[in-house]
Amino acid sequence: MVKKKVQQIPTKERFGWLEEPSESYSLNRQLGLCRLGKSSLYYRPMAESDQNLQLMREIDQIYMKWPFIGVARMHAYLLAEGHDINVKRVRRLYHIMGITAIYQRPNLSAPNKEHDIYPYLLDTIVIDRPNQVWSTDITYIPMERGFMYKVAVIDWHSRFLLSYAISNTLDTAFVIDAFLAAIEAHGRPEITNSDQGSQFTSKAFTELLIAHGIRISMDGRGRALDNVMIERYWRSYKYECVYIHSITDGWHLKRLTDEYVNFYNHERLHQNLDYKTPAYQYNNGLYVPSAN
Repeated sequence: MVKKKVQQIPTKERFGWLEEPSESYSLNRQLGLCRLGKSSLYYRPMAESDQNLQLMREIDQIYMKWPFIGVARMHAYLLAEGHDINVKRVRRLYHIMGITAIYQRPNLSAPNKEHDIYPYLLDTIVIDRPNQVWSTDITYIPMERGFMYKVAVIDWHSRFLLSYAISNTLDTAFVIDAFLAAIEAHGRPEITNSDQGSQFTSKAFTELLIAHGIRISMDGRGRALDNVMIERYWRSYKYECVYIHSITDGWHLKRLTDEYVNFYNHERLHQNLDYKTPAYQYNNGLYVPSAN
């Protein structure tokens, strides 16, 4: 059995909340109270290889063009591009990136009973005003030496980007932070729509919506157009911001994203908004675009 290399990381750098060993609480005692092994102080998981980072970037670009491509077909595309990889690695990278092929699936399995799944509400209503429906989703963002995840909250009627957050993990906390920031800045919506990802079906997130009196709508499994407004935003954001820059780190990504969100909301004209900006549409709720 091959042992993983262990890198010695100073305690304070690794776990800032730990105190220096004392007569009352030794280092082992502190770790024991937290149910952590001592090796966790010194082990740092290996980062993804340069090859994997390049593969993930290519997968992301192909996926944004054709989100219906599954693991097997993506593997075939990468082989055609000259990559010597197997299908297991492609499947693993899909999992890390948090993506899955979009297509209509048969109902072969029951949903996770630990989480409530809510019905899709948007096919029975006319969306004609700001703050009627918000949409939220998470996407993978490639960088030079790694990757991040971005969650965004968008107003369905106006396409106005209400808030976003960036994280290096697919956790629920940064989703809640982004949504609370949107509520604080813009009030609350009548309905929030999302996919059935674990962050959005989590008890913490759904209870937040219920506490604010927000009705919950979730995409049907494999239905590509249920969350179409935010999918369109992801496409614009990646092609007009992410892919044209060599993003070095999280600070660089945040600065570029801030600039792009300002451009997207206040300067970018949308054909579907009769060539008005999302900010205009959002702030002028009675505005109705022409039929042309």
